[in-house]
Amino acid sequence: MKKLLFSLITLLSSVVALDNGLALTPPMGWLTWERFRCITDCQKYPKECISEFLIRRMADIMVKDGYLEAGYNYVAIDDCWLEMERSSDHRMVPDRKRFPSGMKSLADYVHGKGLLFGIYQDYGTLTCGGYPGVLGYEEIDVKTFAEWDVDYVKLDGCYVNTTQMDTGYPAFGKLLNDTGRPMLYSCSWPAYQDKPNYDSIAKHCNLWRNWGDIQDSWTSVKSIMKWFAESQDELVKHAGPGHWNDPDMLIIGNYGLSLDQARVQMAVWSVLAAPLLMSVDLATIRPEFKEVLLNRDIIAVDQDPLGRQGLRVWNGSKCEIWTRELVDGSYAVAFVNLREDGVPYTLQVSHDQMRIPQKAYEVQDLYKDEGKIMYSAGENFETRINPTGVRFYKFMPFVLKQ
Repeated sequence: MKKLLFSLITLLSSVVALDNGLALTPPMGWLTWERFRCITDCQKYPKECISEFLIRRMADIMVKDGYLEAGYNYVAIDDCWLEMERSSDHRMVPDRKRFPSGMKSLADYVHGKGLLFGIYQDYGTLTCGGYPGVLGYEEIDVKTFAEWDVDYVKLDGCYVNTTQMDTGYPAFGKLLNDTGRPMLYSCSWPAYQDKPNYDSIAKHCNLWRNWGDIQDSWTSVKSIMKWFAESQDELVKHAGPGHWNDPDMLIIGNYGLSLDQARVQMAVWSVLAAPLLMSVDLATIRPEFKEVLLNRDIIAVDQDPLGRQGLRVWNGSKCEIWTRELVDGSYAVAFVNLREDGVPYTLQVSHDQMRIPQKAYEVQDLYKDEGKIMYSAGENFETRINPTGVRFYKFMPFVLKQ
């Protein structure tokens, strides 16, 4: 009897919880929203409007310019892709002018490039942009996504009572699972609640937006970093292979960040084990920003298989230290300078302040501005950081060769 009861409990939990085998490391890819928002006038803005042309063009560039090879494998449409009304049989209808070939054809094109296809919807009656949401149509919409060969579903949370989310988001995830098609599940559930139930969210979502939308500015990046640092004791308990906190998109290469600030975002997001989801026009991005996004050493930190989210471990002199333990016993350590007083700032810090064990290290500069450094146990580590910039290092335990 006990054995039967245990089997029933196990079966129940496997049905209720998300179990799709996806996102064992943080997802990487490209999203439309931050850069292209809800631009729908293709006559005025033919290269920027949300359309199948935009998605095909970005997919081509991701392959040609090395983004796919570096690990960015999802191409996803955010809001504003729908017609304003469902079909007579209650199906979602892609905008007929901007997506004339339909979503299945577009997914086939993306898959033909070796990429994965993502799409956006909203758990409410409407999307945030005012298009039809899934509420009341969950089953038919999930079936439609599976028929379109979608690989990634982002479910927003506008136009719905937030008390419904605690049951609605898990139920939608179960429907995704029941299709038999592996679809990455990105939830916006906690971003809309004052006291999210992260135990439940981590069981039912592959990644989840925690806080407000990122904007194209240094102020926005700083505010997200601040919120994650102040909330980290709760957040880190729930991150790991298959389920990740999401501080929102990479805005690197757009209008709002300097090169130093772009380096900060890439470094801190990798310490946070964050999804690396670019939102930028890859056709016009400047080479120095492209270099940041394609930095293999930093991508390796983000994708570290240990899956342990890092922490802000020190905060003083308008500077911060962010540290993440890696699977090989190394530590990724980002020194962020939030000062704006015009000159680089020098920090001298101890092992304890960096929150790394007292031992000798070979130190690699992940942005390759400096050569390798030897750092001995018991000494302070010194670094000099540009205003609103970062120094990002990998501290590798030094072992004498016999």
